Amino acid sequence: MIRATTLDDISIIQQIAKVSWNDTYKNIIPIDIQTLFLEKAYSPMMIVKRIEKTIFLVAECEGKPIGFANFTYVDEDGDAELTAIYILPEYKQTGFGKKLLLAGLNEMPSGQQLFVYVESKNDNARHFYEKFGFECLEEFDEYFEGHPLTTAKYVYLLKTPAI
Repeated sequence: MIRATTLDDISIIQQIAKVSWNDTYKNIIPIDIQTLFLEKAYSPMMIVKRIEKTIFLVAECEGKPIGFANFTYVDEDGDAELTAIYILPEYKQTGFGKKLLLAGLNEMPSGQQLFVYVESKNDNARHFYEKFGFECLEEFDEYFEGHPLTTAKYVYLLKTPAI
């Protein structure tokens, strides 16, 4: 089941984010950098803001939250960004990521494009997005909390623009 995130989900969102990040980025981003980011991006206040201002969905399996996705509009044309999609490691490859992505797309009736930024060495995520139909637009170097990374920017066309 996919549903909207509520304030009662704050602690489980924090837990899913931590477990997922530690699993996904264990050989890519040092643990201290992960911790620094997670403390800021998934503080209770930040999660409340996301719930109030963005599309924030939770995936449940047998009543237990096992993942989440967060979408936000980036401009007045309705273009959007998928800022997060995380599934607990034991539930990866079970279709919940695709269900979250489809549910988020269903919540965005307008717009042309959905963007997502993926750490270039995150092969599983890259494969997931490419299989779904996202196209890699570019890769660029950046500093993430002071740690050098290469990031891939992907786009998914939400609808065909009128000619």
